[in-house]
Amino acid sequence: MYNEMKKYIFYFLATLCLTACTLSKQEAEKLGKAAKIFPDYAGTLLPVNLSPPTFALTDSTESLDNLQAVFSSGEKTVVVANDGEEGFCLSESDWKKLKEFSQTISVTIQGKKNGEWVEYEPFEMFISPDSIDNTIVYRLIEPGYEVWNEMGIYQRNIENYEEEAIITNRQTDGGCMNCHSFCNYDPETLMFHLRLNYAGTYVKKASPKLRKLVSPKSLVYPSWHQSGRFIAFSQNKTKQMFHTTDRNRIEVFDISSDVVVYDLETDTLLCTPLLMSKEKFETFPSWSADGKTLFFCCADSVEIPADYDKVHYSLCSISFDPEKKAFGDSVTVLFDGAKAAKSVSFPRCSPDGKYIVYTLSNYGNFSIWHRESRLMMLPLEDIHTAEPISLLPDFRASYHSWSSSSRWMVMASRQDDGLYTRPYIVHISPDGKVSKPFALPQPDAGYYLRKMKSYNLPEFVKGKVNVDFQSENHKE
Repeated sequence: MYNEMKKYIFYFLATLCLTACTLSKQEAEKLGKAAKIFPDYAGTLLPVNLSPPTFALTDSTESLDNLQAVFSSGEKTVVVANDGEEGFCLSESDWKKLKEFSQTISVTIQGKKNGEWVEYEPFEMFISPDSIDNTIVYRLIEPGYEVWNEMGIYQRNIENYEEEAIITNRQTDGGCMNCHSFCNYDPETLMFHLRLNYAGTYVKKASPKLRKLVSPKSLVYPSWHQSGRFIAFSQNKTKQMFHTTDRNRIEVFDISSDVVVYDLETDTLLCTPLLMSKEKFETFPSWSADGKTLFFCCADSVEIPADYDKVHYSLCSISFDPEKKAFGDSVTVLFDGAKAAKSVSFPRCSPDGKYIVYTLSNYGNFSIWHRESRLMMLPLEDIHTAEPISLLPDFRASYHSWSSSSRWMVMASRQDDGLYTRPYIVHISPDGKVSKPFALPQPDAGYYLRKMKSYNLPEFVKGKVNVDFQSENHKE
């Protein structure tokens, strides 16, 4: 009898707990204002294969209990409870079901105020049929770049939250690594640069094994040619200084810089005086979609560091014949930085050959620390006559990378706090229309606030990267 009574009590408590924990949309009084959330996904266009977005309510003017988010898509409704600092976290299965019902997902945040249910105005997330390359590769490093304890090149599957190291400085005795680049978004064809220990430029092509390029000078800011045979680099002598009163914390500038092309089949450098002038700073090479034009940035050389803020890089191009391994005999200025008193960095051509996007700042070429840096776009069909279009006038961004479909772009941005660089993604339609940028989703809303690293040089690739770095094989 006693055991039977215990069983009934257990079932009663279990049923009561289950009933109490079952979430549903509530009849609620409207607060008449939009919900402030971080990361902000309100009004964003998301790729169909993206992992579930997580976010937290950041409105400090309302003290609400029992917070919940109601996700509605067609006839499907999912209610998710707030999990403290982790915010609202949808399961992958619920996210998948919501996307199947409709391409528009409405979200309403509800909570109790003085014991009564209230709710914010709903916001919407839109699902694009355009999928996105399933992997982003980036470097994780302390935000100042001048010192580091741990750094590495990592890959993230954007269809879920899986992050994995490709190579870290634990494998290189604490050395620095940077300038990772891929050929045609292929995870099996890549390169990266190491400094200090095992210094040099390493290439992986069709095999997990790495080989070190032969070069008398350091090679940075790479751009793979579509053929896979050539990589354009700049050779820079770079210095760094720190501001005490300027709104831009750090200044990085070149004392000299030239652009060269490395031939992987012959291990030789292809050079032209037009890209190696002592009167010019040439940097940031980037190939056109057909591989017949090399875009780059060029500025008049000035006294450094005295005139660091008078350096204005122009967007330039030179033709290239991959069969003859020959450059053209003239340089074309596409945007005159000196005339506009502005400076261009990181030109990137869309794979479909329709647009080129570059970063514009007031001076110099290290735009990641410049608060005024913005992305600009030019249509390549009318590049000699068209006016540059500000891609996101109110959004601070620097380094950027196109997806293989030309429909998406990932950007390194300090938009959130001015200190940590985070990956933001934006959709660009065939006619050049740009959607609202959104942060790469993480497992919970507090992830970026806990992550004391900057995401550097985000690049799309089409799959998982495998690198076999055996340090004993690369000792000098």
